[in-house]
Amino acid sequence: METANVEYNEQEAMETSMKMMSIRPSSSISSVDSINEEEPRPPHEALFLALAYLPLFELLAMSVVCLSLRDAVNKDILPWLNIIVDRPLNRRLSDEILMKITSKANGRLTTLALINCVRITNAGLQRVIEKNPFIKKLYIPGCTGLSPQGVIEAVEKLSENDHTLEILHISGVYNITKEHLRTLHSHLKLNSSRQNEQKRQPILYHKARHYPVLVNRENDHSIDVEICPSCSEVRMVFDCSKQLCKGKLPAHCCRGCYHCIPRCAECGGCIQPEEMEDAVCNDMLCSDCWLQLPKCNLCNRTYCRQHANLGSNSSCSSGFICDICQYQNQKCYSEEFLN
Repeated sequence: METANVEYNEQEAMETSMKMMSIRPSSSISSVDSINEEEPRPPHEALFLALAYLPLFELLAMSVVCLSLRDAVNKDILPWLNIIVDRPLNRRLSDEILMKITSKANGRLTTLALINCVRITNAGLQRVIEKNPFIKKLYIPGCTGLSPQGVIEAVEKLSENDHTLEILHISGVYNITKEHLRTLHSHLKLNSSRQNEQKRQPILYHKARHYPVLVNRENDHSIDVEICPSCSEVRMVFDCSKQLCKGKLPAHCCRGCYHCIPRCAECGGCIQPEEMEDAVCNDMLCSDCWLQLPKCNLCNRTYCRQHANLGSNSSCSSGFICDICQYQNQKCYSEEFLN
C-alpha cells in the first residue's frame, strides 16, 4: 500500500475518539441535596479530551482511576500518536515495555522520544520502528544502550518508501564518528533551504539541557549533533548567549561543544577561568548568575535552578541547607551520640 494511503490523519483520530467515548452533555444539578443523593457518575467529558495532551506518566496513571478512563486510555489511539518517555519512567523502560506501549498506536506513531532510556537496545528500537515505519520525529538522547550502527539502521528503515524522517536527536549515544554523521545526513535528505534556516537558529546550552521542552518545537534542528570546530568530535555544538561574544571577530569564536568551552548552566554563556563558580550540584556558573542565586546558610554555595529542589529548607532562617552540609551535620550528630 502506498505511503499516502497509510499516513494517519490526526483529525480523523480525534473524531474517532469522540465517537468511541460517546460524549454527551452533562445534566445540571439544581441543589446541594441532589449532589449528595446522586450516585457516582462517569468522569467529566473534558477529561477524555485532555488525555491526548497528558505526559506518559500521567496517562498511565489515569488508566487506573476508573473503568471509563481505563477503556479510553487503552482503546483510544489519539493519546499514543506522540510518545515521550522521560523521568521517572526512563530508567525502568525496557525493550518489552516499549514495544507494549508503542503497540497502542497501531502502527501510526509519529513522534517517539526516549530521553535517557539506558535500557533500550538496538534490537528493541528496530522492532518498534518496523511496526511504526512512519515516525517523523525520533529523539533518543542519552540512550547509551544504542550503538551508532543501530541508529543508522533505524534511520534507514524510516527513510524507506519515500518517507522522510524530519528530526533526529542522538546526543549522548556513544562513539558516533564523522562517517556515521555523513551517513545519517544522507538518509535524512536535508535540503539546503532547511539547513540555511537552521543556521539562523542558535543552540544554547542552558535550553538544550531540558530535552522535553524541545520535543514539540517547530524550529528543532534536523539533527542535534555536528562536528565541533574546536576538537573535531561529533557532539552537540553550542552557541554563546552573551551579547559581547556575538560581536566578536571572527564570528563564533566561542562556539563549541561543552568539553571544549565551559558554559554557565543558568545563562548558557561561555565562562572565563576568573569568573567560574562551582555549584553544589557540580554544574558551572558564571559570577553574574552565581550572585543572583540563593546560597546555603552554612557553606555559601548554591544550586542551579534545575537542581534547587535538592536543598532542604532551614528551620532557623529563610535560606536553605545544601545536601552536602546536611549530610555532614547528620554525620557529626551520629558520632556525638555514639560517643
